[in-house]
Amino acid sequence: MLLAGLTGGLASGKSHVGHEFERLGCLLVKADALGHEVLLPGGEAYQPAVDEFGPGILNPDGTINRRKLAAEVFDRPDRLAKLNGFVHPPVRERTRAIVAAFAREHPDGIAVVEAAILIETGTFRNYDRLIVVTCTEEQQVTRAMARDGITRDEALARLRRQLPLSEKVKYADYVIDTSGSRESTAAQTRAVYEKLRSSSK
Repeated sequence: MLLAGLTGGLASGKSHVGHEFERLGCLLVKADALGHEVLLPGGEAYQPAVDEFGPGILNPDGTINRRKLAAEVFDRPDRLAKLNGFVHPPVRERTRAIVAAFAREHPDGIAVVEAAILIETGTFRNYDRLIVVTCTEEQQVTRAMARDGITRDEALARLRRQLPLSEKVKYADYVIDTSGSRESTAAQTRAVYEKLRSSSK
């Protein structure tokens, strides 16, 4: 089985590319979705997060309000590191279990793990191939504003806290540029898929 990491920056189009890989027959593991799951009541990171950040981060139904939690760690690296320490280990464990189960069923398959900070955490080294999704910074800002309902300044502030895409592509085995049409992105994704398929054999 071939294990590929898929990463990019804020609103760079990695989720769209991930779904294209899934459509082509790859297993797609979305680390962000697993991150949400481990913060749900009963999840591995739920109680540690509540104990650390207090009941003020909770909704009336006892679930964690992600906006309130984000506000607790915004521009506070020490607090963010604490949160990541609760979330990342169980996400890695869940990812490993999902990929291992897939590998048993599909020894010649391709698993794609979509995650935002593979390069920043150094975990990109755990993958057979690394795919980086890129587009222009202006597109990132515009897409983030439309998707998340945030202001231009908020989008730019988020971007400034990330490793620039121009740096991320230096680590890539394959780059997919989403700045053009959806058809162009799909064609590039298929081309990378064919290369991964060749490698997995």
